[in-house]
Amino acid sequence: MSNPIRPVRGTFDILPPDIGRWQVLEERVRNQLGRAGFSEWRTPILESTDLFKRSIGDTTDIVSKEMYTLTTESGESLTLRPEGTAAVVRALLSNRSGQLVEERICYMGPMFRHERPQKGRYRQFHQVGVEWFGREDAAADVELLTIAVDLLDALEIGETTLEVNSVGCSECRPTYRQALLDFLAPRQAQLCEHCQERYTRNPLRVLDCKNEGCRAIAADAPKITDHLCPTCDAHWKGVVHGLERAGIPFIANARLVRGLDYYTRTVFEFVSSQLGAQSTVLAGGRYDGLVTQLGGPATPAVGFAAGIERLLLISSLDAPERVVDAIIIAVGEEPRAEGVRIARTLRGEGLTVMTAPDGSFKRQMKHADRVQAQMALILGEEELAAGEVTVKPMHGDVPQHRISIAELPFIMGSE
Repeated sequence: MSNPIRPVRGTFDILPPDIGRWQVLEERVRNQLGRAGFSEWRTPILESTDLFKRSIGDTTDIVSKEMYTLTTESGESLTLRPEGTAAVVRALLSNRSGQLVEERICYMGPMFRHERPQKGRYRQFHQVGVEWFGREDAAADVELLTIAVDLLDALEIGETTLEVNSVGCSECRPTYRQALLDFLAPRQAQLCEHCQERYTRNPLRVLDCKNEGCRAIAADAPKITDHLCPTCDAHWKGVVHGLERAGIPFIANARLVRGLDYYTRTVFEFVSSQLGAQSTVLAGGRYDGLVTQLGGPATPAVGFAAGIERLLLISSLDAPERVVDAIIIAVGEEPRAEGVRIARTLRGEGLTVMTAPDGSFKRQMKHADRVQAQMALILGEEELAAGEVTVKPMHGDVPQHRISIAELPFIMGSE
């Protein structure tokens, strides 16, 4: 082809053998979260743009710069979901009525952000997420963190570091925001271009900037945990005590704020030195006001999400070996028709069976070698007339032999 269509920048195809690792990871996620009482929900990829503006926040980089948004002929603004939490809250409000009770939800699926593609960061990426509604106590935050630790262990992620902070609530955060602005004001000219913009729009994001100059400034910034209201302070101390009691190592990181406006109180990240600049493996926090913000009853909530691409970059999970139990080698129109019937019958016995592409006997046997079939079931006019099939093991010294077609499912099904 002179001008083939290429994948969109920042996207990629997932093919064998890599797809095997994805499937193993997804199965382990479902098993691990299922044991903690979480049920899988699936929400649409396309949502109202207003959902993300109201939840994530107009001043965030995601909403202001990174969303894929389209306008329909009727003037409706729709967006490819950039994250999963807001969509799950919308689904909760759409499918549950009255006062919300405790609900444990998990999800997996693609998300979309117009970011600069790099290792572990794509424009279409996949997340596994957990959302736990109805619990506001610090013990729930601690339990969720133990679930995250166990999930990472089940996915064979290796060593990570848990960083935790509190970002307060609507009562104490404005006080801290002003203290931070007062601190940054005489240093504003030293901030990077992005943080110059964040200074007025979202000054807390200055704290987690990756620019070395901004990091040096943030190191001396006032700590939000020193400005918490009594309720948030008690919650924060409860989280710290609970983690210590659970034996979960952690670092209290005063610069950790997360990039979404809906977070309240506890926020956390699991980071890995194996990922370079994009070091976050799993992250989340509490968002007690989001359900109300989206039109529902007051409902506390806490959750986390992890990028599947990043998880697989550092996971030790292996793809399962694909085993083709048998391949049908058939020469001639009638033998090929019978071969299709035999293949279907054997698949019904739980075996993996393929039919070789049409062609000469030699060509079909080469295909059997290529797919690494365990045995070839050879069917020609002579075998068909006798009601038999020639069984040729593809490995070892076992000689080929004939057996009855009628007996084939019983013999192979018992092996």
